[in-house]
Amino acid sequence: MNIGVIGGGIAGLTAAYELSRAGHRVDLFEKEVELGGQAGTFQVAGERLERFYHHIFTSDVDIIQLIGELGLGERLLWLDSKVGFFHGGRIYDFVTPMELLKFSPLGLADRLRLGLVSLYLRRYKNWPAMEGVTAREWLTKYGGRRNYEVVWGPLLKNKFGASADEIGMVWLWGKIHLRLTSRQGEKERLGYLKGSFGLLIDTLKERIIESGGGIYTSSPVSKIIVEDGKAVGLQVGAEGLERAKEQGHPCDVIIATVPSPVFLSMVPRLPADYAGKLAGVHYQAAMVLVLTLNKTFSRIYWLNISDPAVPFVALIEHTNLVDPSVYGGKRIVYLSNYLSKDSPLYSLSPGELLAEYLPHLRKINPEFDPGWIEEHLLFREEAGQPIITANYSSRIPDHATPISRLYLANTTQIYPEDRGMNYSVKLGRKVAGLVSDEC
Repeated sequence: MNIGVIGGGIAGLTAAYELSRAGHRVDLFEKEVELGGQAGTFQVAGERLERFYHHIFTSDVDIIQLIGELGLGERLLWLDSKVGFFHGGRIYDFVTPMELLKFSPLGLADRLRLGLVSLYLRRYKNWPAMEGVTAREWLTKYGGRRNYEVVWGPLLKNKFGASADEIGMVWLWGKIHLRLTSRQGEKERLGYLKGSFGLLIDTLKERIIESGGGIYTSSPVSKIIVEDGKAVGLQVGAEGLERAKEQGHPCDVIIATVPSPVFLSMVPRLPADYAGKLAGVHYQAAMVLVLTLNKTFSRIYWLNISDPAVPFVALIEHTNLVDPSVYGGKRIVYLSNYLSKDSPLYSLSPGELLAEYLPHLRKINPEFDPGWIEEHLLFREEAGQPIITANYSSRIPDHATPISRLYLANTTQIYPEDRGMNYSVKLGRKVAGLVSDEC
């Protein structure tokens, strides 16, 4: 069986790996020069680092299992994390129950309510019962108006912009449930691969090739060829694939792991019901400005921003998780943003965006000086975050499309969980299983 996989992110690589080791011939096509998608890497002081910040939780069983299976288990480090919350010009520690009780922007009753709601969501499992309600409705009712205004509302606004009030409670339940179940006692421990998650990508690639598969980068797929209701091949840009001739690259089965709008452009004649589900989910773009500093910016790894005047939504100081000695003593900060791709910020150059952010970095740390910055790099992804509204499960397209032997696996289908490497691994394995069952 000759299987074509479109997209070289974690989901596509996992699907290709699973199918190739089951004895199928797999060819994977990636439009970019490098594999990995949002887990792709660049170098700092000779060490690889993800373009978009990455870590895993202790509850991420699928990726932990895959890392062990690939012989990388000894490189998986479990590190103490520190979470903070920036509000009213001040950084607050925001992990333990005692830290929540000290969170002075809320009154004591609201702090207790915040802790109880967090504990409830950590233990709650019947998420389908929340399907019909928005996060705003549920949290205002059970968590209180003040907690929503100070904590939950700004976090949702940061992630989803104008769509914040429409976000389903199931999406937020998944985020809280995942994060809090990763905590052991009063500490949060996060996983990171020594040498970066680029090692996972490299090893998956090697195993696919060892099993007789092909990996082709700089090879964008422009069209999925359909004949008599069956997917039969791919039209591929031939930079990385001499065999992709004008008539297309033949395949018995095709798996696409690309965003829904891209998939729609590849298969323009999908049945209306299925195409409508694809078109009905929209995305926030993701944008990350990475700073290499010669000084530590703060003592926090993950700093959530609750200040509408600050034009980024989180400050992740990677070297407060991984020791800076790994990067030659450099400090690495990600300034994260989610926004509409039509936002004026999204079109700025790296230098222009840095100039926009600088005054706000001083607001967070008054001692900060632009002279601390040695390098800055900007990374963008248009399909960064699907917008998950209430009653979302009824709008998820099936992995098996109405076209025979054509499958879709992308982040709009990860539900009730949210996007992330663990669930990309799970997604890749799931679609590989569906294909194996058919074959």
